[in-house]
Amino acid sequence: MPKIEWTDDLSVRIWAIDNEHKKLIMLINKLSDSMSQGQGQSVLAGILSELANYTKTHFKNEEALMEKHGYPKQDDHKKQHTELVNKLNELQSDYNSGKISLSLSIFNFLTSWIQNHIKKEDKRYSEFFIEKGVV
Repeated sequence: MPKIEWTDDLSVRIWAIDNEHKKLIMLINKLSDSMSQGQGQSVLAGILSELANYTKTHFKNEEALMEKHGYPKQDDHKKQHTELVNKLNELQSDYNSGKISLSLSIFNFLTSWIQNHIKKEDKRYSEFFIEKGVV
C-alpha cells in the first residue's frame, strides 16, 4: 500500500493543527504498513481506538479556535466533523461484526478525508486564523 507523505500542500500553516494532521497521516501509514504485511485486521482495533481519540482531540481543538475567533463557516465545518465521527463509528461497528475488507475501507476513507477535507475545507480557515494571529 502506498504511504502518505506530509507535503506543504497539506499544511494549513498553523503549527498545532499541522501537527495533529501529521498524527492522522501517521495512523493511516501505520494501517498501510500493517496491510502490506498482511496484518491489517490484527492491528485495526488499536488503530480505530487511536482514531477515535484523535478525532475527539483534533476536532475539539479546531472547533475551539473557530469559536474563539468567530470563524464564519464554523457550523458547516463542525457538521463535517460530525459526519466523520459518524462514519468512523459505522466502520468500527462493521469491524466488530467481522467484515473482512474493513482495513482497506478505512484506509480508502481516511485517504479521501485528507484529500477532500484537509486540502479543501481546512485550507479555507487557514488565512482567517492567520489574520487573527493564530500560527
